[in-house]
Amino acid sequence: MAKTNAGRFFEDYTLGEVIRHAVPRTVSGGERALYHALYPARHALYSSDSFARACRLPASPLDDIAAFHVVFGKTVPDISLNALANLGYAEGRWHRPVWPGDTLRSESEVIGLKQNSNGKSGVVWVRTRGFNQRDELVIDYVRWAMVRKNDPDSPAPETVIPELKPALEAADLVVPDGLDFTGYDFDLAGEPHRWGDYAVGEVIDHVDGVTVEEAEHMMATRLWQNTAKVHFDATLRDDGRRLIYGGHVISLARALSFNGLANAQVIAGLNGGAHANPCFAGDTVRAWSEVLDKAETPAPGVGALRLRLAATKGGKPGALKGEDGKYLPEVLLDLDVWALVPK
Repeated sequence: MAKTNAGRFFEDYTLGEVIRHAVPRTVSGGERALYHALYPARHALYSSDSFARACRLPASPLDDIAAFHVVFGKTVPDISLNALANLGYAEGRWHRPVWPGDTLRSESEVIGLKQNSNGKSGVVWVRTRGFNQRDELVIDYVRWAMVRKNDPDSPAPETVIPELKPALEAADLVVPDGLDFTGYDFDLAGEPHRWGDYAVGEVIDHVDGVTVEEAEHMMATRLWQNTAKVHFDATLRDDGRRLIYGGHVISLARALSFNGLANAQVIAGLNGGAHANPCFAGDTVRAWSEVLDKAETPAPGVGALRLRLAATKGGKPGALKGEDGKYLPEVLLDLDVWALVPK
């Protein structure tokens, strides 16, 4: 009997099944330090315990995107080990902060299946939930991936495509318990821009760039225990190049957005996202954001901004797609998020 695991293929999924993912992960201050070493991450709420306490949190939590990576990484051996592409995200919410010492685990429910017309692959939709050691929900989101079939002759499942919200409403967002920005220190945060200073339709060029290194992206992928082979094994691609993990690009874009959005402290919602084009070592990643919407929250001094965060290899800020409706070749990432900002 074989003891190794080749991963799941498209025909191995059943609508409605719940997959409990190995292996639980206890996070520490080391995760935060390494995250800040891998990316130019410097949002104050995630850098300083004293700043976080001034915002009425007990201490500085783990960066929201880092917590997302931990939960996502658990799912890779079961969901996307044999994926051809990670196609998108929807309905993502951060329900509570992750603190050093928390242990995270993940489970995914299969909510949609559709075989492709070529019969060689299909799209799998899953709703993933991340829990802490108290079985409290930390993060949940939907993602869908195109997964290879192992046996092209295996019968196609009934097609079920889930109905997903095009975007979360502000009322859907969960503000961390106790968060209070009425005493917010703009000097220590690094920028003076408040919620009211941003206008819907405004495009912000984040100016800075980071050239991706092979070792850094592989270190990051190992940190989140993401086992997808295309990120490590150069023999899996005809061009002999290792594909940069999409989460690495997400974190670079989020970190680069500090310049212009230093006060977008908390990522509270993930409305959608697409990894538009592949990223490879040697590419220089830049970022821009567009303000898509604004909303009030019930928390004192806290407003919400809906932001399109784009990572690119150049091009004009605000330029996303060509006349044919396809992403421009220099666009790497198109992410739609809600962020919490002081008013």
